[in-house]
Amino acid sequence: MDKQYHFAKLSDGDLQQVHNLEKQLSEEKGEEVILIAYHDQKENNK
Repeated sequence: MDKQYHFAKLSDGDLQQVHNLEKQLSEEKGEEVILIAYHDQKENNK
């Protein structure tokens, strides 16, 4: 079962939440954290 992932299309508000979480995690970890949003292409086609 091959899964195909594509970048998720996020709203400006969604992107701001991701950025805020990246900042929070980076501060907690003491190193830069980058989050990447994907969606399963096959799941969207059902």
